[in-house]
Amino acid sequence: MSDSVLRKATSFGRWTGVELLQYKREGEAPFSGVTRQVLFEDAGGAQWRYFEVAPGGHTTLERHAHTHAVMVLNGSGHCLVGDRVYSLEEHDLVSVPPLTWHQFRASDSGALGFLCLVRHERDRPQLPSEEELARLRADPLLAAFIRT
Repeated sequence: MSDSVLRKATSFGRWTGVELLQYKREGEAPFSGVTRQVLFEDAGGAQWRYFEVAPGGHTTLERHAHTHAVMVLNGSGHCLVGDRVYSLEEHDLVSVPPLTWHQFRASDSGALGFLCLVRHERDRPQLPSEEELARLRADPLLAAFIRT
C-alpha cells in the first residue's frame, strides 16, 4: 500500500494506492463474493478496512477475541451479531463485541460496502464447531440466515 498522506477515490469503494484483495484464501473458510481493502494498516494501533459483498454474497460466520466497529457505506443487507439478525442500510453502525458470532450478507439486488475498524494486532477468526453451528441453527430465524 502507498505511504501517501492522501488516497484519492478513483470510484466508489476504490482508492489510489489501495490494493483490492481477496477476502480470504479460497478454502480457508466459507464465504461468497467478498473483497477486502486495507485502507490504513496501522492507524494509532488500528487497521481500517473496506469490505464489499457482492449481491447475494456473504462473509464468513466467525468470531474473534477483538471487537469490530462497522459503518455501512453503501447498499443494504443484513448481519448476524450474536443471536440476532439486523437489517442494514447505508450509514448504519454495527458494533460486534468480542467472541460474538457474526456474519454479513448483501441483499440480492445490490452490493453491500462497509468500513471495518479493528485492532492492528488481533487474533485469528474462529469458525463454529458442528455443535456450535447446531446450537445457532436451533433458532429458525438464525438457521434461515446463516450461510456456511
